[in-house]
Amino acid sequence: MKKDIKIPQATTKRLPLYYRFLQNFANAGKQRVSSQELSEAMKIDSATIRRDFSYFGALGKKGYGYDVAYLLEFFRQILDQDEGANVALIGVGNLGSALLKYNFQKNHNTRIVVAFDTKAPMEGHEINGIPVYHPDRLEEMYQKYNAELAILTVSSRSAQMIADRLAAINAKGILNFTPVRLNVPESMKVMNIDLAVELEALIYLIRNSD
Repeated sequence: MKKDIKIPQATTKRLPLYYRFLQNFANAGKQRVSSQELSEAMKIDSATIRRDFSYFGALGKKGYGYDVAYLLEFFRQILDQDEGANVALIGVGNLGSALLKYNFQKNHNTRIVVAFDTKAPMEGHEINGIPVYHPDRLEEMYQKYNAELAILTVSSRSAQMIADRLAAINAKGILNFTPVRLNVPESMKVMNIDLAVELEALIYLIRNSD
């Protein structure tokens, strides 16, 4: 990666997609791929792909394209695919329950190892094989299960309070499903997923397309 270059968050979000589609090409026996072929497979314009790749230096050759095996190994290392990530889920309502059931089945290195919910007993119980505790034990159990980041699916009124508690125990990041924009230390990374906003944007695109 080029030194002193800050990777835009939009590019960061596409990196796992590149890795996934490169795996598909590799599984199909393809040895090299062009940005146009990636574009057609991923439904992302080729200029965006070339720009994303340019942040990491010369990954391909003009007239040749990209070596699939090389790119796959490159993104595997960039994304730390060899190193697992333990995740804590906070809030086991409808969305949280669905995430517990799914538990990143397509990504063997990322897994929910512990969850918290206000309806859970203090001593904890299991849902889909995952221990679930009352939030009063958040700090204790987050550290016991070596969680690295948290998924937040709590109510809006609780979101910032939970974020503050996570910051106090040096959690590295939050995947935030609440509509609240969280205030966290610079050392903590946050990605916001607002399903209502995404749906409204999709409706706008549908109604304003030619």
